[in-house]
This record gives sequence, C-alpha cells and structure tokens, in this order.
Amino acid sequence: MRYILALDQGTSSSRAVVVDRAGRVRAVAQRELTPVYPQPGWVEQDPNEIWASQAAVVSEVLQAARLSGADIVAVGISNQRETTIVWDRQTGQPIWNAIVWQDRRTAELCGRLRDEGRADLFRRKTGLVLDAYFSGTKLAWLLDRVPDARRRAEQGRLAFGTVDSWLVWQLTRGRAHLTDVTNASRTLLFNIHTGEWDAELLEVLNIPPGLLPEVRPSSQVSAETATELWGAAIPIAGLAGDQQAALFGQRCHTPGTVKNTYGTGCFLLMPTGTQAVRSEHRLLTTPAWQLSGRTLYALEGSVFIGGAVVQWLRDGLGMISVSAEVEPLAASVPDTGGVYLVPAFAGLGAPHWDPYARGTLVGLTRGTSAAHIARAALESIAYQSRDVVAAMEADAGLSLTELRVDGGATANNLLMQFQADILGVPVVRPRVTETSALGAAYLAGLAVGYWTDQSQLDAQWQVERIFEPRMPPDRRAALIADWQRAIERAKAWATP
Repeated sequence: MRYILALDQGTSSSRAVVVDRAGRVRAVAQRELTPVYPQPGWVEQDPNEIWASQAAVVSEVLQAARLSGADIVAVGISNQRETTIVWDRQTGQPIWNAIVWQDRRTAELCGRLRDEGRADLFRRKTGLVLDAYFSGTKLAWLLDRVPDARRRAEQGRLAFGTVDSWLVWQLTRGRAHLTDVTNASRTLLFNIHTGEWDAELLEVLNIPPGLLPEVRPSSQVSAETATELWGAAIPIAGLAGDQQAALFGQRCHTPGTVKNTYGTGCFLLMPTGTQAVRSEHRLLTTPAWQLSGRTLYALEGSVFIGGAVVQWLRDGLGMISVSAEVEPLAASVPDTGGVYLVPAFAGLGAPHWDPYARGTLVGLTRGTSAAHIARAALESIAYQSRDVVAAMEADAGLSLTELRVDGGATANNLLMQFQADILGVPVVRPRVTETSALGAAYLAGLAVGYWTDQSQLDAQWQVERIFEPRMPPDRRAALIADWQRAIERAKAWATP
C-alpha cells in the first residue's frame, strides 16, 4: 500500500499524520512549539523552530509507520493561517520572528485605516474585517520596522508567506514560493472575487508585489519535496489553511452544515456555495477551497482563545500540571458558582472584533475555588462559540440543526456536553478528529487520483458520539444573558 502524508502545522504544535485509502489515520507524531511574548499583546514564534519541528515529526511518523518517502504518494499541508513570515530569498533566513495571528501590535494601524474610511474597501475585496488578526498589516509593520527591510523587499530580495509558503519553501529547498487561495485570502491583500493579489490594497498598505507567493488551487500538484529530505521527490498536492482543511475533512460542503474546530482558538465555518456571501453580522467571507476549477465560499467566525485558555490555567496559573486534568477538576463542582471568565487575552474576535478587550474574571466570591475557575474557563469556550453560531444563523437565515466538532478539546466530554446545552442542538464528534490533517490529505489525494471523487470521501465520515442538549431553555437563556454582561465588562479595557 501507499499512503498520503499530511503536515498539520498549528499554533501550538507541529504534527504529521499518515492517512490510508480508507481515510484511517495510521500514525501520528507531534511536537509542541515555544511561543514568544516580547511584550503585552505581541505573540511570535521562531520560523526555524516551526520548520525544524515539522521536519522532525515527518521523520518520526514515517519511522513509526515503518514507511519511507517512496511509500508516500502525495503530501498535503494544513497550517495556521494569518501568521506572517518574511525571509531572505538567497539565505533562506527569516528577517524577524514569525508574527502569530493572535498578535495585536498593528491594532493602531488598523484603527487609522478605519478612520480614513478604508474598512469597506477591504471588506468588499477580501471579505475580511480590518483587524490586526490578518497578515497584511503585520507585513507592513515588518517592512517599516526591520532595518533595511523595505529596500531589500523593493529589490526583490525578500519573500513573504504565511506558514504554508514557508513550509513549501523549505520542502523544496527554495525552488517554490507558493500559497493557495485559502491562505492568500487571509492576508488583506487578496481579492476573493478575482482570485488575484489586489493592486489597490497593496498600494494602501505599501507592500511591494515582488514579495508575494504565487497563488495556486487548494488541490493540485504544485511542487515536489526535495529528494534528500525523505529519499523521494513527493508531490505537494494539497494546500489549505487549517480551518478550511478541517471543513473539508468534516465533509461540510453544502450550505447549512457547520463545523467548529477547538484548537488554540475556535473556528466555525459554514459553506455558502459558489457565491461569496457578505456577512451583515461581522463574520468573515472566505474561500473554503478551490478544487477542479471551482471555488467554494464559506462564512467564518473566529474565536481567538479557545483551548489556549486551558494552557493558561496550566502554564500561567499552575492550576493544573497537564491539560487533561482540567476536565476532572471542572467536573468536581456542579456549576461555576456564578463565575464567568472572558479569555480576551488577545482581544475579542467574531462577532465583537474588539482588539482592546482584555481577559476578565467576574462573579468571584469567598467560596470561589480553582474548580469553579476551571469550569468557567471551559464554559467560556462554548459561550464564545455560541456567539458566533448566533451571528451565523442570522446571516444565513436558518437555524442550526447540529454542530460537527473536531480538534484536541473535543476529547473533553464536559465541554462538549455544555456546548450542546448552551446551543440547544446536538454536537456531533466524528470517529476521526484529526480533521485538519485529514482534509489536507483528502485535497492532496484527489489531486493525484488516490481518491477518484468526493463521494468516496463522504462515505468515510463516521460518527463517534453525539452529545444531545439537556439544559432547560430558561436556564440556557439566563446563562447566556449573564455571559453577555461579562463580555461587556471585558470590552475596551486596554487603550490604543
């Protein structure tokens, strides 16, 4: 047998996954990444660590599965999306750390652009709100702040990319500078209607076009890995941002189907068909993927702090020693005792879009314990996701009938049950929860004929467990009302 290799490069870790023709995960390897917090609101990573960790887990997963590069028919890449890297084309060395999607250093620049009346221009062309979340203003910051960077960029000596482009550059030893439609669409520089980098937006942000990667479809043989890496030149045939890849892996390709990925953040996507639907409730309009000459679009709501709140309990407060301890700790109390945690550590994403919101803990009493705070942290993930679902239902003019879920935090049964309770609809956990990697593998496999069509993939999706809502409607409404009060207390805390 031959297999598909998926590289799943996320915010918290790099993973490599081997997938077989039945859509089964045969082996997984993972390494955590070290975040860098130079000052409040700034989040960075070492690009060389990103690549070194990704290369290492590929070697590990091949060894674990007793495979060589010759056993791999294609590579698919799923990646954290808006994280911004600029490197020297000749040396291949980054000019600065990667600026992570959570980073808020360009909030003031975004505010100035909004004050100049540019928000609608960006919204019409890119489907995005003008926010520091996206890559374009991060790239402008690097060109303006790193000594000599702008001159070198104008001379064509530098390359920009999101993490997918950085990985492709490394995998091909600098022979390919590529991205796909889904990743390009998260930069504030790409026109999602024409499918091209937009000259007017580049001019507004003063970005030299020579920095930019070539944009390819999500499912296409775009390059080959260097033979010296794993003993074979393997086609790189699938590229997609992690959330679009998860949507594809969850087999959500018809309007009304919704998935939520619980990773460092939470990301809900709902396909809208071949038309880009403009949101009236502060969601994003984004390409879901481009396949066989056809672009499918989706509405998206992004929650900045999802599973990262559990990491904060572990690493910041020392409340738990490993992330898995949060569930039994939270389950040791019947509720939060009126405590609400709004984890706006990096501002608030959809549908609030407040870069100056900050983390807030309210409702404390002398009887509040670590267990109450742990439970409030878990529930905050579900509340934030519910806010996005409400906006999505309003935009789409329909009511959610079920939520398909994936990502590491879906192993937490307490969280999944509370998510079903606070939404009032079933939460469906699939048998394979590595859906970002699976989606990247599917996109790559379709491109090389490993799978003949999408109906084959639909047949492989299986349910592991369904969480049915059990909470009375009046209780749900009361909890949501108090959550909204807590959210209001978190907003606009920091000053520009």
